[in-house]
Amino acid sequence: MNRIQLDWQVGWSKEKYGQCERMLEASVPGAVQLDVAKAEGLPDYKYADHYKQYAWMEDVYWKYETTLDIPICKEGDKLFFVSKGIDYHFEIYLNHQKIFSQEGMFTPVELDMTGKAKSGDLLEIWLYPVPKRKGAEGRQQADQCCKPAVSYGWDWHPRLIPSGIWDDTYLEVRQASYIQHVEHHYDLDDTLTKAFLTFHITLSQPNKKVQLVLRDEKQQMIRKQEIMVKDKQVSIAMAVDNVKLWWPNGYGDPTLYGWELLLSDLEQISDRKKGKIGFRKVKLIMHEQAWEEPQNFPKSRSNPPITMEINHQTVFCIGTNWVNPEIFPGIITAETYHELVRLGYEAHMNMFRVWGGGIINKDVFYELCDAYGIMVWQEFPLSCNDYKSTPHYLDILEQEAVSIIKRLKKHPSLVLWCGGNELFNAWSGMTEQSHALRLLNAKCYELDRETPFLMTSPLSGMGHGHYLFQYNNDQDVLEAMIEADHTAYTEFGCPSPSTYDYLKTFIPAHELQTPIEGTAWEDHHAIGAWPVGGNDTWFLMETIKRYFGETISLHEMLEKGQLLQCIAYKGIYEEARRQKPRCSMALNWCYNEPWPTAANNSILNYPYEPKPAYYAVKDACRPVLASARIPKFSWHAHETLSFEIWVLNNSFGAIEAGSIRCYLQDEEKEVYLLTWEFHGIEPMMNRQGPTVRCNLADYEAGGLLHIKLIYEGHDAYSSCYDILMSKPRSPNRQGEKLLNQ
Repeated sequence: MNRIQLDWQVGWSKEKYGQCERMLEASVPGAVQLDVAKAEGLPDYKYADHYKQYAWMEDVYWKYETTLDIPICKEGDKLFFVSKGIDYHFEIYLNHQKIFSQEGMFTPVELDMTGKAKSGDLLEIWLYPVPKRKGAEGRQQADQCCKPAVSYGWDWHPRLIPSGIWDDTYLEVRQASYIQHVEHHYDLDDTLTKAFLTFHITLSQPNKKVQLVLRDEKQQMIRKQEIMVKDKQVSIAMAVDNVKLWWPNGYGDPTLYGWELLLSDLEQISDRKKGKIGFRKVKLIMHEQAWEEPQNFPKSRSNPPITMEINHQTVFCIGTNWVNPEIFPGIITAETYHELVRLGYEAHMNMFRVWGGGIINKDVFYELCDAYGIMVWQEFPLSCNDYKSTPHYLDILEQEAVSIIKRLKKHPSLVLWCGGNELFNAWSGMTEQSHALRLLNAKCYELDRETPFLMTSPLSGMGHGHYLFQYNNDQDVLEAMIEADHTAYTEFGCPSPSTYDYLKTFIPAHELQTPIEGTAWEDHHAIGAWPVGGNDTWFLMETIKRYFGETISLHEMLEKGQLLQCIAYKGIYEEARRQKPRCSMALNWCYNEPWPTAANNSILNYPYEPKPAYYAVKDACRPVLASARIPKFSWHAHETLSFEIWVLNNSFGAIEAGSIRCYLQDEEKEVYLLTWEFHGIEPMMNRQGPTVRCNLADYEAGGLLHIKLIYEGHDAYSSCYDILMSKPRSPNRQGEKLLNQ
């Protein structure tokens, strides 16, 4: 096959098919907004409030055009126009004659242009303005389309709605005999040692020879079959003995087999395709003793299954919520995907929940998750809306869903389909009877029935939250988490401001020292982004003042806020692990962000810069560690410090008998508290140890104390925790000045 890249121009018009005001050079893949910004010299949308200058672009028509330059083709060759993604509602014209139309950005386009197009012809793509339901505002404008709702504005994403050609788009010359489609399916025997593999192949022409080669993880050929195909469709079956399974990160190797399909015509190869296969069996099951709930009549299942079983083994899913890596999906690069996935892997994560408010990612994301052993919980593009069951919407949803399922189901990392985010809540109002969710369930069963499906998250028993460090009932997040009782924590978080050096890159110097309304601080979500518990919810200014009193500088305030985020995330992850087997999942909100935020729950700043909290999460997600169950962050001198010691084991390996020494440290001294000697611990099991108590009368208020757990002979399992010796509360005039100046 021969791919031909196209040179595009783009322009806009206020009327459909109107005269474009100007034609500009276009980058494909990309976004119309970025092409205009480059040509017109618009300021960077990521800096200050410059994104507001892009708002008009959501309400005009856009035209891409290119003059075709087609190479000389052999007789019988076929010419195709291929696009993996055009956003969102568009029509395609050849020499001003419409040849195709579509609504939906996740369904690829493949048009046979053979005999219809020649060099010098004009190819145009007209894009409609972004979809908005009449009478709606904000994200509700997206409740009758399959465009990601996050683009319409969120508490960590500005209203900036992309349009354009967002994935690879090209002409392709194919020989007359080519492979139109190939997909594979396999079954594992009960012992998971033998796979029965079937390839379903569709060819453009009959009476051709097909050769299928299967290679192991070392690229050594283990199976080869050749067959003459009399018809255009054929299925090839083969058995694979001594299968090496695909395992998630921390539980084994994510083994991938390679396959290659060769199509021959008169002994000359006319086409080839290749890919990878990971053999694994996945289920969602009920947690231990789940069938005993509820205890009262009428008896019925209370909570849905959410414990992940991989290859007959239950695993604890530990990971994060993945959001768009960019506001404009057309500029997400393989490098960005690789850095994000690698950082998750290195933080011991084994699951990404791909949140339903965002995009369906490009192919390279799933390929990387396959290779790194990161399980993918994939949601469809529904979030926080009541997606009404109009015939038009259901038609588009079905089209998009089928395309998404067919593209992604081959990946071993894809372990869970989900209808969308927070759909069974008061602000959405959907139920399992909503036609959109019944449709998605039906399509997943029809096309990928072995992969589990959830209607939405959360469901009964599952938790979304906590999202703050301090609550109005005077509890901190450590106290609240110990009292929580969920089968899975599928969203939880704690915000913090970003680092000073990072803030300087997008907040103007004259605004930097004073986080107040009406400045870039507000545009980048530090002020008023999520007005629950205060106007500075994500920045934590009031919370910082509560614990640390007056701060002398912005630098100090930022550091204190980041410390609170670290403490919260470490505490939540470890407490979720202590609550297994009832709890089987811990996924923080959120991992990354699509543009620079001044304050956010994320543990990575845009595009993939670790915040201090990333390292706290990495520490809490270690497969084996000594852990302290500390009931709160702030202590007073008249109190007795009390906490439990645990060993947490998320691995398939047993832990030998050992000992843990416990110390309390301040700036001047380190005090030995006790030693816990414990017996061996079974695989995937935790062990609760003694409760440690210590009088705090000798420690000075206003400073941090450090609880150190030294795991004898295994430094990698040792842990350290910070607690605060609080001062009496006093008004923080500095904080008030920062808010009100």
